[in-house]
Amino acid sequence: MAEIHVEHVTRIFHGQPGGSSPSVREGEEGVQRQAGDMRALDDLTLTVAEGKTCAVIGPSGCGKSTLLRVIAGLDGDYSGEVYYDKRPMRDVPPRDRYIGMVFQSYALYPHFYGHGNLNFFFRVRKAPDAEAEARIRETADMMGYGFRQLLGRKPGTLSGGEQQRLAIARALVRKPALFLLDEPLSSLDAKLRMQTRVEIRRLLRRFAITAIYVTHDQVEAIALADTIAVMRAGKIEQAGTYAQLRAKPATSFVAGFLGPTPVNLLPATVTERGSVAVGALEVPLPESLRSRCRSGEGLVVGIAPDSLALDYSGAYPGRQAEDGDALLGEIETIEPDFARRSQNVRVRTQARV
Repeated sequence: MAEIHVEHVTRIFHGQPGGSSPSVREGEEGVQRQAGDMRALDDLTLTVAEGKTCAVIGPSGCGKSTLLRVIAGLDGDYSGEVYYDKRPMRDVPPRDRYIGMVFQSYALYPHFYGHGNLNFFFRVRKAPDAEAEARIRETADMMGYGFRQLLGRKPGTLSGGEQQRLAIARALVRKPALFLLDEPLSSLDAKLRMQTRVEIRRLLRRFAITAIYVTHDQVEAIALADTIAVMRAGKIEQAGTYAQLRAKPATSFVAGFLGPTPVNLLPATVTERGSVAVGALEVPLPESLRSRCRSGEGLVVGIAPDSLALDYSGAYPGRQAEDGDALLGEIETIEPDFARRSQNVRVRTQARV
């Protein structure tokens, strides 16, 4: 196991003005372009504690996969430093970093049986057969019920979930110091995704492997990770636990991006009374902001959905928006959320996002 520290890393793909670099795969392009260059990582710093799992989430093209490639040593054309336990990895080749990687595409050897896929690592390193067999048995045991049957079958005969279990086992059999997962469940159906997510969580918890998990699915990030890093335009906007990011988002992007029901972001104006007006609603300014805000200045106010309550027409006849603690609006959609025994209600108010 190792603590991972990425320090001020910048990765720029160079190309022609208005064009894209042929060395960049679709979905990995940086979002900032300067004279034809694509800045995939922009002075990025991130630390993952030993034995912990960090999920990296963000919109498509923000540089998540590029970050994994830099950490793994598959992409060495960057500035800054990557450390494993305070050891700089600039000149350490990928094969000597003891990394286990799992991809969306499984990347299994189709002509090998499951046993051969797990054994390939030991064949390349010319390890003794007894050591290889012992490690394969150990890995099969920890992968749980039904896994041994996969060792005698080729990948083409396995379902998507079974192939992904085999890919995870192939990464674990080498006892990695670092586990890198690049959207490993995105091609599975909902049921298999949930089952495999539970399997990955059990393995990460049991062996306390330092892991970085790239995903678009925030449910996966919340379920699997100890910490979450929200990424945008090649930068880490904020990192911390899910509770920390929800309670105190550092930027409006984090507030509006994270969670099944993101924070409502509403335009507001500072009043002479030391508050902010959101339509007919006035919200007191925190003491820390009063000295920095001027009357008439525009702000963006974030209101968490669970801090609001619906007051249906006629329920409280004497209560009006002019009272200062309510907003009038029209209900546009109601979506049931059976898992949380709640409903997501979208309301169009006088203050529009």
